Amino acid sequence: MTVEAFRRLALSLPEAVESSHMGHPDFRVRGKIFATIAPDGKRAGLNLVPDQQLVFMNSLPEVFVPAPGAWGARGFTMVTLRKAKKNTVQDALVMAWRNTAPKQLVSLHSGLG
Repeated sequence: MTVEAFRRLALSLPEAVESSHMGHPDFRVRGKIFATIAPDGKRAGLNLVPDQQLVFMNSLPEVFVPAPGAWGARGFTMVTLRKAKKNTVQDALVMAWRNTAPKQLVSLHSGLG
């Protein structure tokens, strides 16, 4: 997966907008970050919860790893883009979006994913 493909998937989610955070792109829903692109352009970050993170890491450990430090312990997960497949990243992005979006917005888009 390329950075541009990741960007397209992230921006396809309801009310998703691209912004920047600490000098690199991020993707937000109603002002809250659900995904980022790492400054190196080789990885992306997803706002998952620990249980979701564990599922992805166990199924594809070469693609998904916890972010360093406390962020990773709370579920924020890094994706190695060149090793990632579109369908898997899309599923993870939808989860990250749902974890971040207001509950009312999530219920409006319950068929997402």
